[in-house]
Amino acid sequence: MPSIPFVKDIDFTHGAPDEVLPGVRRVIANNPGPFTYTGSGAFLIGGKDIAVIDPGPDDDAHLDALIAAVGDATVSHIFITHTHRDHCGGARRFAERTGARIFGFGPHPVRKKIYDAPALDEGADYAYAPDEVIADGAVVETAEWRIEAVHTPGHLSNHLCFALPAHKALFTGDHMMGWATTVVAPPDGDMGAYLDSLDKLLARDDEIYLPTHGAAIEAPHRFVRAVKTHRLMRDAQILDQLGKGRTRIKDMVAAMYADVDPRLHGAAGLNVYAHLLRLVRIGKADCDGEPGVKSEYRLSD
Repeated sequence: MPSIPFVKDIDFTHGAPDEVLPGVRRVIANNPGPFTYTGSGAFLIGGKDIAVIDPGPDDDAHLDALIAAVGDATVSHIFITHTHRDHCGGARRFAERTGARIFGFGPHPVRKKIYDAPALDEGADYAYAPDEVIADGAVVETAEWRIEAVHTPGHLSNHLCFALPAHKALFTGDHMMGWATTVVAPPDGDMGAYLDSLDKLLARDDEIYLPTHGAAIEAPHRFVRAVKTHRLMRDAQILDQLGKGRTRIKDMVAAMYADVDPRLHGAAGLNVYAHLLRLVRIGKADCDGEPGVKSEYRLSD
């Protein structure tokens, strides 16, 4: 597989604000794990009139740390990249404590679950609802900052990135993470949409990415190209596995992810599943009946 220029090192203290760009601070929650890396980073933009991106989990210590970082300033806007609890679980309580309004693409997607797929550990926040729904291209600005919404479905259909044009910075949520590839888990994750969203980022002129988990990505186009190449090569690897007679996802994962933390094998299986759904859709793979995580797949004739 190609080499992705991951950034593994990050200098921080849980709960302590640190400046990542002029006028932009980050407070990382103490919720490290296989999906959150060192924890969920909430970004505070502005001085007197503050916007917060992804306030993070519903955790008393983290909410208190955010309130302390705000100090005497006013929080007017809360932006949510997507509806996993490690990003928005504490949003409503934070809004109640600050009086801010919550902006996001919408509630967690509820679809007819035709695929047999387990839930991710990070978990969906079905209780979340924004005060204002925003979509691709929406602009919110104050005298201190201007933020633009960039719809990037793939990880979830309601995933948004947020651009800060003054710094040519993009807050990428889980769409692009510097420490690992993004989990794309059906039924709410879609690999075809994810690849399209990568192309959308390549067409932009951002100079730095700030993901919710992990360090900044300072050569974003190079990083996105490497991730796209990785995903397309994963397609090829799966087709090779089918050609070798490994027709079930669990057997492919055992062969393809032998050197990966076993705690991530469930997520890896969902990624393989997402690839297979796309490969079935474009006519390169097939299975009998509706494709599921336990289906037996084969190369298309």
